[in-house]
Amino acid sequence: MLAAMLLHIFKCISLFFALPVLVYIAFHCLQVILYNDAMHCLYMKLQRRHVGKCNLCLKVHSACCVATLRPRTATAALNLSQSAVSNMATRWGICSAGKISHDFTVALKTLPPEDHQVVAVAARKLEDAQEFAKKHSISKAYGSYEELARDPDIDVVYIGVIHPYHLNTCLLFTNAKKNVLCEKPLAMNTKEVQQILASAKKNDVFLMEAVWTRFFPVSVEIRRLLAQGELGEVKMVRSEFGVPLMHVSRAVQKELGGGALLDIGIYCLQFISMVYNGEKPESIQASGVVHVETGVDETVVAILKYSKNRMAVITCSSGVQLPNDAIIMGTKGTVRIPAPMWCPTSLVVNDKETEYPVPEPYLPLNFINSTGMRYEAEEVRQCLLKGLKESTVMSHADSLLLVELEDEIRRQVGVVYSQDCQ
Repeated sequence: MLAAMLLHIFKCISLFFALPVLVYIAFHCLQVILYNDAMHCLYMKLQRRHVGKCNLCLKVHSACCVATLRPRTATAALNLSQSAVSNMATRWGICSAGKISHDFTVALKTLPPEDHQVVAVAARKLEDAQEFAKKHSISKAYGSYEELARDPDIDVVYIGVIHPYHLNTCLLFTNAKKNVLCEKPLAMNTKEVQQILASAKKNDVFLMEAVWTRFFPVSVEIRRLLAQGELGEVKMVRSEFGVPLMHVSRAVQKELGGGALLDIGIYCLQFISMVYNGEKPESIQASGVVHVETGVDETVVAILKYSKNRMAVITCSSGVQLPNDAIIMGTKGTVRIPAPMWCPTSLVVNDKETEYPVPEPYLPLNFINSTGMRYEAEEVRQCLLKGLKESTVMSHADSLLLVELEDEIRRQVGVVYSQDCQ
């Protein structure tokens, strides 16, 4: 026990250089010897930077109580410590000051401030970060992502850069021991996703691909219907997403990760994968139209066959407007998700429609229903409170399956990015 406490004191010295070390150690000892709620809460405030990064303190405290024949106090200490952590706001850092980061920050503000706080934003240009910070009342603005990675007051980083930069940006923050919520697609191909997941595991941090659709109340209800067998055996799933994007440079330039599949087709693929509970299809037949000048996919259609003769069809297009709905057909019933299926606010079960509205934003949004990103943010908070390193709703295995499906469809359609050749 003495060795453990000495080791912990040494760690505290390195982590709490901004506080008088002797004061911290004194409070540490006092709260162990004279345990009470007030002392413990003050102690927790002093070690705020430590929360979520090291559980040794709580273990040492509990062990000390047990060693002095105070098992009830030990249990109470652990319970209070967990309660104190849950009562602290999750502190967000925003990486990039673009459109999607704006919408995510607006979505966070629809959640209780005692649960979620945006404390810093970083952009490649300081003036962009400062403008973003002023607009959203954020206290700190950085002119580089590296500065955000070094900020000790960040619990989790939201990465809103475009996907060709996801790999290096994710590695920057995971190697800095930061928890990460990264926009979809997680990376450009399977190899990159594997690198990101390996880094998160190596650094023992939480990481989730921001497939926000999965956390909407509509998606929660769909999973409930499927789990309880209310649709019977699902035989067919169809999903489509198409909007005119050919005028948007990011959507057509290969070096910017352009292409319908990675940008919007991923929503169709994730929906099918969710319905079929993460099962890998037995076969995929894909065809598409590739932009002559840029070499990115403009329209893609894919037929996926699963075990037990279950089928799925996806259609995505950056050239034309599609109905943008989805449907699940089972032996006992049918579920339809009206447009927009990627951020749904209504669900039709056997012709009976139920509405699930999202909160109103406090600032204008760039994309439809963006306050619905609040649901994935809350999922991140709950996972962090439980000490999880991945979400069960959008797991690392789910991200791997998605990118493997994308790679195979791109291979059949004939879309190759520079990242595929590295």
